[in-house]
Amino acid sequence: MRYLTLLNSLLIVLILTSCQQKASYDIIIKNGMVYDGNGGEPQKTDIAINADTIAFIGNLSGQSGSKQTIDAQGLVVSPGFVNMLSWSTESLIQDGRSMGEIMQGVTLEVMGEGTSMGPLSDSVKAYEQKLQGDIKYKIEWTTLGEYLKYLEKKGVSTNVASFVGAATVRANELGYANRPPKPDELEKMKQQVRTAMQEGAMGVGSSLIYMPGTYANTHELTELAKAASEYGGMYISHIRSEGNKLEEAVDEIIKIAKDAKIPAEIYHLKAAGKDNWHKMDKVITRIDSARKAGITITTDMYNYVAGATGLDAAMPPWVQEGGLPQWRRRLKEKAIRIKVGEEMQARQKEWENLCLAAGPDKTLLIGFKQDSLRKYIGKTLTEVAALRNKTWYETAMDLVIEDDSRVDVVYFLMSEENVKKQMQLPYMSFGSDASSMAPEGVFIKSSAHPRAYGNFTRLIGKYVRDEKVISLQEAIRKLTSLPCDNLKVKKRGRLKVGHYADVLVFDLARMQDKATFEKPHQLSEGMVHVFVNGQQVINSGTHTGVKPGRFVKGPGWKP
Repeated sequence: MRYLTLLNSLLIVLILTSCQQKASYDIIIKNGMVYDGNGGEPQKTDIAINADTIAFIGNLSGQSGSKQTIDAQGLVVSPGFVNMLSWSTESLIQDGRSMGEIMQGVTLEVMGEGTSMGPLSDSVKAYEQKLQGDIKYKIEWTTLGEYLKYLEKKGVSTNVASFVGAATVRANELGYANRPPKPDELEKMKQQVRTAMQEGAMGVGSSLIYMPGTYANTHELTELAKAASEYGGMYISHIRSEGNKLEEAVDEIIKIAKDAKIPAEIYHLKAAGKDNWHKMDKVITRIDSARKAGITITTDMYNYVAGATGLDAAMPPWVQEGGLPQWRRRLKEKAIRIKVGEEMQARQKEWENLCLAAGPDKTLLIGFKQDSLRKYIGKTLTEVAALRNKTWYETAMDLVIEDDSRVDVVYFLMSEENVKKQMQLPYMSFGSDASSMAPEGVFIKSSAHPRAYGNFTRLIGKYVRDEKVISLQEAIRKLTSLPCDNLKVKKRGRLKVGHYADVLVFDLARMQDKATFEKPHQLSEGMVHVFVNGQQVINSGTHTGVKPGRFVKGPGWKP
């Protein structure tokens, strides 16, 4: 009897296996080296897709997809990559193909570093409309959820998600004033966060070196984080200092995470400025200690020794109070110019001066609004100052006034040793801190940081394949399941039956970031096929024009 039972069980397994293998699938990817995203060793196997879902993983020899069969012999198959810090808020409106990122294998772009595309009060909406540069668009939404639905309806090739910006909710209530919110104002700000969480925000994000985010104190940020925590969200922050007060800034985010009972992530972890490079070991020790104490702290990074932002990161916050018009007006006043110049040249304790940390000779100008100033693109601040016969700090002030913008710049700040040390941290994921552009049209009017086109490919090609800083399976885990787990995103980040079919097929030997600081508008190479929600966006290295991206909602979403 016992043998009959065993025989029957074996027979049932054989029948089920036979039925499964005979099942019809839309797309079959065969013979690939499959990395499932969990960080384990790969296996050579097949994957089947039906509609938007992974339907089967296993041996499908002898079978073909009803729509398509891909032979991935000699290629890597992995989950789609997650960009934890995307600035594609406007570029996706201009061009939904997301060329720069999809060609690297990014299938989910996460936005919201400090500011977000909603919620927007009427005054903030009008202010943001005036700030637009080369990309012009009508702001047709008010809430964050409405913006993300707008992208989905318009059509984007990548999935999209966002944090709600702490600076945005502050501006809605306080404008651009440098003062703490009153109790009733703070409650309104917290309610904006709650509403955004219900609409699908991932949590609340802050950026604490830029106006008006820099005006927020620890208490204000903790209260906003508590509102996000009610819905299972995260607190994520460009911390208050990445240089002179780096350790204190890390202590602040740990305190916020502890007091708000919320997981927290440090945006683009770095030690900025040569005088601060030695602090990285102490910072890692602080984070590890917090994690051992049960406080969830994670980090992300980009894979370059230079960052990109604006000249606002070179000037004191007080001169920027009230927004760009007030900032420019003050910079025209002689007495204020003298004071600002003095502060820009001196090592500061109260605010972060990235230009001083890098040096004006390592501050590269990459973007202007005014055509008359584009001749300076690709030159350092020192070089432009010499052309104008002025000091570097006077030149920086003049450029902000003349361009009617913060002026886009690259600061060379970090050490390669720290970059490699950081990417080995088990809790490190990756973000480009850039928009997804195409090497054409409006995008090439300005320069860019090469990370926009190469951050993820650079990780795989340079640091995994060539320099072997981390293994491929670990890199893929950090690009897929780790960020999805941190965000509490369901059914993405792993190759698993029942998960959405965000699937990459790439040639490890050909993975190469082509973008440089001199010639940044160059697409990466090596990505052969990319599927987003089961639809093929990249076919044999060419964009198909398909835009199946969806609004990926956070843990507090309420239908």
